[in-house]
Amino acid sequence: MDPLLAQPVKQVRAFNRFYTRAIGALQENFLGSKLTLPETRVLYELAHVEGTTSAALANVLGMDRGYLSRLLQKLQRRRLVRRQRSGEDARQAFLSLTPAGRKLFAELNRRQETAVEKLVAPLPPSELERMVGSMAVIESVLNPAAASESCSTFILRTARLGDMGWVVLRHGEGYADVYGWDERFEALVAKIVSDFHAKCDPMKERCWIAERDGERVGCVYLVRHPELEGVAKLRLLWVDPRARGLGLGKTLVHECTVFAKQAGYKKIVLWTNSELAAARAIYEREGYKRVKRMPDPIFPTGQFAEEWELPL
Repeated sequence: MDPLLAQPVKQVRAFNRFYTRAIGALQENFLGSKLTLPETRVLYELAHVEGTTSAALANVLGMDRGYLSRLLQKLQRRRLVRRQRSGEDARQAFLSLTPAGRKLFAELNRRQETAVEKLVAPLPPSELERMVGSMAVIESVLNPAAASESCSTFILRTARLGDMGWVVLRHGEGYADVYGWDERFEALVAKIVSDFHAKCDPMKERCWIAERDGERVGCVYLVRHPELEGVAKLRLLWVDPRARGLGLGKTLVHECTVFAKQAGYKKIVLWTNSELAAARAIYEREGYKRVKRMPDPIFPTGQFAEEWELPL
């Protein structure tokens, strides 16, 4: 073995032993079911794709085709997986979960979420963020091709020291450079950020900061509407130009939707600008509808303020 690799290899193997034990992968019946971990992994893939083949499944899982074939036969005998011949090519068969398979997967998925939640619940927020960030780094290092094509290397965290200044700076400079907005908009952003951090109710309000490779690349705020009961406001969505086109904006907006539902809000509203085509497209895909459009002195002539809302 290369002497330079001896310690990394030892460390990776030690981590693998720790993690397989921590998640229960060494148990004969994974998650208290009668399935092994590989069988459960097959169910997971089939639950998230429609009509795949055994060859395609083997490629996705990086699994020997003979071994996978034996797993599939066992799952078919238990009536969890079905194989249907293609109408166009009798040599090809498509795999899918049976109703019983989907029911079992849903239960196993719930148990897995509960087990992981129990594992990480004792961690303080700072350690939780450090752990998730480290996982993202490992994934991006070992699988750089996938990392460059997805948002798997992004982590979302709560705000910490230094974030307020960054949010104001990026909004102020970013929109001035592209859209000509002046210091009045930067001052508005500063007030929104200051008000949030001065009187945030963590059960009803939240800020998400997105990081990639340890650098801030996005943010969004969800706050309580100051006048309307049961209504939240989505504010200060920002995605750094380096991170655009990878789905981060969509992820941030959807996080607001999920949190608002859990917090008991009946509706989310937002205020945006007619020139922000990419952001408006994200809002529309999330289900928002534009309800008002009007001039605003904070914007240059020809640009309009817009109000959008999303019933929950």
